[in-house]
Amino acid sequence: MKFIPYGRQWIDDEDIEEVIKILKGEWVTTGPMVKKFEDALCKYIGCNYVVAVNSGTSALDIAVHALNLPKGSEIITTPFTFAATSNSIVYNNLKPVFVDICRDTRNINPSEIKKKITRKTKAISYVDFAGHPADIDEITEIAEEHGLYLIEDACHALGAEYRGRKIGNFADVTIFSFHPVKHITTGEGGMAATHDEKLYEKFKMLRNHGIDKETRERYGIDATYAYDMKYLGRNYRITDFQCALGLSQLKKLDRFIEKRQHLAHLYSELLKDVDFIELPVTKEHVTHVWHIYTVLLDESIDRDTFFSYMRNRNIGVNVHYIPVYKHSYYIKNFNFDPKRYPVTEEVFKRTITLPLHPQMGDEHVEYVVNTASSFRKSE
Repeated sequence: MKFIPYGRQWIDDEDIEEVIKILKGEWVTTGPMVKKFEDALCKYIGCNYVVAVNSGTSALDIAVHALNLPKGSEIITTPFTFAATSNSIVYNNLKPVFVDICRDTRNINPSEIKKKITRKTKAISYVDFAGHPADIDEITEIAEEHGLYLIEDACHALGAEYRGRKIGNFADVTIFSFHPVKHITTGEGGMAATHDEKLYEKFKMLRNHGIDKETRERYGIDATYAYDMKYLGRNYRITDFQCALGLSQLKKLDRFIEKRQHLAHLYSELLKDVDFIELPVTKEHVTHVWHIYTVLLDESIDRDTFFSYMRNRNIGVNVHYIPVYKHSYYIKNFNFDPKRYPVTEEVFKRTITLPLHPQMGDEHVEYVVNTASSFRKSE
C-alpha cells in the first residue's frame, strides 16, 4: 500500500481548465472572479456577505481587527486548535484566555467559558473541531448575557449544519479555510462570512492595506486614481486564478462531504469492536462534515509509539492538536498552567488522527483499520 496522507486536495482536469482560463485572461488578481467566488459562497452558506482572503489565518486576523477592541481586552478561546486561532488575538494586542474542552467533541466547553469571563472579556472565539459544530446555542446565550462578540473558527466546518442551518449564520463573523487538506481548496485561502454590512465593508478594506477602493474600482477610462487608506490593513488579497479554482471546487463540495461522511461511518463500523480505540461522536442536532477523523487510544497505549507504528506502515496518521499553550512562544509570553485544562491534557495525550480525504477508497480505510487493530500483537 502506498503512503496514505491524513488529508489532501482533489483537483481534477475541470479545476485545472478553469484556472487556465483566468491565466489566459486579463485579470490575474483582485478582479471579477473574486466577487463571483464570494457570491457563490454566500449562496451556498445562506449568509449576506463574504470576503475572500489569502488564508484562514488572514481571515481570523481581520475578524478580530475589525471589532476594534480596546488594547489588552480578553478573548476567550480553546487551546485545542491550530495556533492561528489564538495568534489572531495576539496579533491585535489582545489577550487569549483559554478554557477547557468537552471530551466527546473536543469543542470548547460552555460551562468553562462562564468561569473565565471578566470585565475585560470582549469576545468568544470558538472552533468547530474536526467539522463538528460547537455547542452554539449555549455559547450564544453566554455571549448575549454578557454583551460579547462571537467569532466562529469554522476552518474545519464548511458545509456543516447546526439545527438545520449552515455554519456561517450564527456568529458575528465566521471563518473558513481553503487549505489543501480542507473540504475545498484554493491552494491557500480563506474567507470571513458575516450578516453585518459594516463589518463586511471593513473586512474588504483590511484585506487591501486598509484602502477604501479596490483595484477594479480604479480601472477603466472613467475611473479615478484617488483612494484613501483608512485603516492599517495588510495585503491579504486572494488571486483570481485561486478563486476560479475555488469556484470549480465549490461545485463538488457536497460530493466531497458525502464521501467524507461515508468514510467516517466505515471507520466507526470497522473500529467499534477494537477495545483500545475510543471513537468520535456526532450529536443528533448537527451535520458533521469530517475534516478529520480522530480517535482516543486507551491510556495503556503510548500514543507516540502507535504513531510510529502506523507511519512505518505507510499510514499518515497525525496529531490534532498540540495544545497552543505548549508552544514555546506561549510558554515564554503567557506561561499558561496546563493543569487548568485537564480534559485538553488527557485528549492530547491519547488522540490520533486517521487518514480521511475524498480520494480514499474503502480499501484504504480497511487497511488502516486492519493495521491499527494488529498493533497490540506487535507489542
